[in-house]
Amino acid sequence: MAKVTLVFAVLLIALGLAGYLGTGSAHVTALIPTWIGLALGIGGLFAISPSESRRKLFMHINVTVGLLGFLGGAAEAVRGYAHARSLGVDPDLIALGSKLTLAGLMLIYVFLCVKSFIDARRSGKV
Repeated sequence: MAKVTLVFAVLLIALGLAGYLGTGSAHVTALIPTWIGLALGIGGLFAISPSESRRKLFMHINVTVGLLGFLGGAAEAVRGYAHARSLGVDPDLIALGSKLTLAGLMLIYVFLCVKSFIDARRSGKV
């Protein structure tokens, strides 16, 4: 799962940079997926370890970061959409798309991690 974590880290970094450049570099908050991706990338590198306890620790930290990323991305997407509608304007589609993509990627990542944890438990590796 550490290598999968690195793939998701790269996807999040690309998402953050695309969102930032897509807004004309005007909204620094568009880089939030990049920071989450960097955190996952660092955790993923630490999880590539021959030590089982170290690998488990960092993968649990990574899945926690993923869960927080999902919750934050989903909540911000809903909040941003509702706020724009309450003002009677269309929501910023770049921001909304970036938040929904962040939430979707993190949801997939968390599901993959949980499946991996369950499979490891069942196989007796833990």
